[in-house]
Amino acid sequence: MSNVNGQMSNVSFVFFGTPQISVDVLNILKAEGFSPSLVVTSPDKPQGRGMRVSPPPVKVWAVENNIPVLQPGNLDPDFTYQLTNLQTYKLFVVVAYGKILPKEIIDIPEKGTINLHYSLLPKLRGSSPVETAILDNINPTGVSTILMDEKMDHGPILLQEEVYFENWPLAKEKIFEELNERGGKILAKTIKLWTAGEIKTKEQDDSNATYTKKIKKDDGLIDLNDNSALNYQKYLTYHPWPGIFFFKDGKRIKITDAELKDSKLLIKKIIPEGKKEADYKNFK
Repeated sequence: MSNVNGQMSNVSFVFFGTPQISVDVLNILKAEGFSPSLVVTSPDKPQGRGMRVSPPPVKVWAVENNIPVLQPGNLDPDFTYQLTNLQTYKLFVVVAYGKILPKEIIDIPEKGTINLHYSLLPKLRGSSPVETAILDNINPTGVSTILMDEKMDHGPILLQEEVYFENWPLAKEKIFEELNERGGKILAKTIKLWTAGEIKTKEQDDSNATYTKKIKKDDGLIDLNDNSALNYQKYLTYHPWPGIFFFKDGKRIKITDAELKDSKLLIKKIIPEGKKEADYKNFK
């Protein structure tokens, strides 16, 4: 396969990833001339109403592209042995894999393990950098590639790029579309330059680090007495899951449509617990 310069890419790397955003990045890498020699992803699991066992998006992509797949349930010594002894890889690449890699795995390849993270590190380390950027209205945000170490999102920075959103769209697909496009290209550039020895690492300043948390269902609870714009930022952040809601008479009321008016949340439509969607103005 040739890259954008018409040259063959001979970088042998393993790609660790699981959800659709990982697939979007894989497609960009492929277009830039970089396809993994092996894909590591999560095991198949029951999904949907019928709880039918389904493969993760990255596995589907790998099968379609005739790339071998490993789906370890645990990152144990047996799996580490497979990675160490089956073939020699120059690099590991991690994009939304969903599990923390132990040092024993991070250190296997000659050029280490790089990670694509959706923030301008050391800001917004952790599992929800995009959602936290929306919630706290952190703009510009960006993408970073780092050389991984055993601490979460802590390793030295390789490349970074700012991404600015004039307005946060309600559809997160639009946000991830832009971040994936920028992230995929900066990742391809990182693979090319890092393996050629043409990137000088930059240590992160831990004193400037901020952290995000895993999103929980209860995070969508809002206080109707709070007239700040925060409730609208929550609406943008938690759409479509977990959504924002409030309680009335012990019943959970989900807000399905709203807008920002006079710097506060204007509720338009709701779904009262056990009922169908209705106009909020008719709700009592």
